[in-house]
Amino acid sequence: MRRTGRRTGHSAAPSAGRRTGRWTPAAAALVSVLALAAPLSGAVPADAAQTRCGDPAQRPWCDTALGADRRTALLMAKMTDDEKIAMLASDDPLGGPLGGFIDTAHADTNNGVPRLGIPPVYMADGPAGVRQGKATRLPAPISLAAGFDPAAARLYGGTVGWEAKHRGNDLIFGPTVDVLRAPRNGRSFEGFGEDPYLSSGLGAEWIRGAQAQGVMASVKHLAVYTQESDRLSLDMKVDPRTLREVYLPPFEAAVKQGGAATVMCGFGKLNGRWACQDGGVLNGILRSEWGFKGFVPSDHTAVQDTVAAANGGLDMELPIGMKYNAFLLKMAVAQKKVTQATIDGHVRNVLRTMFAFGVFDRAAYPNDLAAIDRTASETAARTIEEGGITLLRNAGGILPLRSPSSIALIGRAARQSQSGTGSANVVPFASVSAQDGLARRAGSGTKITFDNGDNAGAAADAARKADVAIVFATDSEGEFFDRSCLTLKCGDPLRGDQDALIGAVAKANPNTIVVLQTGGAVLTPWRNQVKGIVEAWYPGQQGGNALARVLYGDVDPGGRLPVTFPAAENDAPTAGNPAQFPGVNKTVTFSEGVMVGYRHYDTRGLTPAYPFGYGLSYTTFKYSGLTASSTSVQVTVTNTGTRAGTAVPQLYLGLPSPGVDVPQPPRQLKGYAKVQLAPGQSKRVTFPLTSRSLAYWNQGAKAWKVAAGCYKAMVGGSERGIEQTGSFGTCTAR
Repeated sequence: MRRTGRRTGHSAAPSAGRRTGRWTPAAAALVSVLALAAPLSGAVPADAAQTRCGDPAQRPWCDTALGADRRTALLMAKMTDDEKIAMLASDDPLGGPLGGFIDTAHADTNNGVPRLGIPPVYMADGPAGVRQGKATRLPAPISLAAGFDPAAARLYGGTVGWEAKHRGNDLIFGPTVDVLRAPRNGRSFEGFGEDPYLSSGLGAEWIRGAQAQGVMASVKHLAVYTQESDRLSLDMKVDPRTLREVYLPPFEAAVKQGGAATVMCGFGKLNGRWACQDGGVLNGILRSEWGFKGFVPSDHTAVQDTVAAANGGLDMELPIGMKYNAFLLKMAVAQKKVTQATIDGHVRNVLRTMFAFGVFDRAAYPNDLAAIDRTASETAARTIEEGGITLLRNAGGILPLRSPSSIALIGRAARQSQSGTGSANVVPFASVSAQDGLARRAGSGTKITFDNGDNAGAAADAARKADVAIVFATDSEGEFFDRSCLTLKCGDPLRGDQDALIGAVAKANPNTIVVLQTGGAVLTPWRNQVKGIVEAWYPGQQGGNALARVLYGDVDPGGRLPVTFPAAENDAPTAGNPAQFPGVNKTVTFSEGVMVGYRHYDTRGLTPAYPFGYGLSYTTFKYSGLTASSTSVQVTVTNTGTRAGTAVPQLYLGLPSPGVDVPQPPRQLKGYAKVQLAPGQSKRVTFPLTSRSLAYWNQGAKAWKVAAGCYKAMVGGSERGIEQTGSFGTCTAR
């Protein structure tokens, strides 16, 4: 059981970044959370050296004036072989399974070496909040992605990091930055959607926010992890260009921009090599190319072979040393299959990271989350959800609500908070349901009724008696399984045919609004039968308050789709091709190459129901004055409506192809901004570009190359809503 240490002092918040001269709501909320942050480095409590590392006179590696590398070398010189090996695996097989139920059950624990003052390292799951007893349930990461807001990502990571610290943890497993390839992926709610550029920027800021709180982040799951079906044994066949352009960029950004302390390797094989034993990725790309100096832990039970893992770059096995234990590692050294230098290298990676992130030099974090003020976390949960709620349809201006005298709420999700299952599931201290939030916002002048939606006829009767009917529909997602379809007929097996329910209610009441609580894209065959569609994602514990504020227009719906919503099941990427998904003989072939997500629809000429980047505001915007060069694209955004609103201008580039063997997508996201504008207000938005923005992966040269030719710049409110175009490079005049 975790012993508690004294609480560290609070520090002033680091400055949050400004966007186009105006604070976003997330940036403002970020200050309130980061104001709670303990400093990552600086003054050490007077007794910390005695309680954690020790007296530098007796243990010279405890001298904080020395660098992390020097301290590590001094410490390792005093370690026995057994003590070194003990650092290469965690020691608690029950922590993960119990973490969702018990406050003191960390997901993983490395006990350290008390003899030498090496402190324990406590770890927790955290992509959507801390999974350890009760914590603040944040909106699902897919909702954060819908916000298109780096400040919100830093707020999210900062909130998770702060709560992880106050659950006594040193390391948090998150964020999940795996690019969504298959829309039926059971963990689509846990990531940042289908675009590598969006995932890269949000993931890096999430990490910066978390690590500013004094905890280490563990970005996951390197290198390719795209489905739950056969995940433990799946072999993924991915060509080098696709790997470099689609699946690796979020991890590269996590390391180079976010400064991630650790990178978690995942399950399955990449081109025949197990992820946690893939030296080409872990030793070659991660360390040699990207300069990563942290350590690599495994996902639980992902390690297959002692020798291959040791030589392939794995530093720490989780949850226990099944492959990294004294017997197997010593035997591997004795048989000269693994060198002692290799073992020492892994130990050095772990210890150096602990030194660099101050684990030795502070008191243990207290497990006091249940006893301290969590107002900032709750505000963050609401703010992030408001920024991610996405308005898909608003026929006749049904929204914002104009004080209807009666509202019928239909569907169990009106009284519940939908969430994904698995390691990203968080048990909240308390939740605000949609019914509670709407009732509070509507006031006594509005009669609110509820029907659970189990019987479509009864639901239609309830809807017929109200001025407005709001149907709540959900899917079901989680770790260990993929969705069987994208419809709401089978989306949540416990809730029956929700497509039919929506159709029945729409016939009974012309003023029907659908609120979706889903972890990803779903089919919307009824979309033209209802007046309003709101995608609320998995909304977190403040979802009811956030939804009420958006529906009543207290805030503008800030979300834009980070995933494409197909018009039909067979239009979706990987649909109808078992070799692509879920695989044949436990092998998946990524034959689509770089044409992932919206690129798939563009190259095939398919019209989606709602495209990537799409989302409505309660006002309207105009784009003008685009200028483009190889270093930046600029455009003016103007609020042409009568209300203040949130614009999300998006930059897409069309890159020239260097040859027929390097097909380029018609559009690739290369910039975005979130701009708050008053009626009539204009802002000039700049999207910076670098050579990497223009580059493709040249496998022959094994390097990024910029092709000669004409580059097309496109800016608009969505991937299909392009309103301004320009070009630069070598372009032929027409």
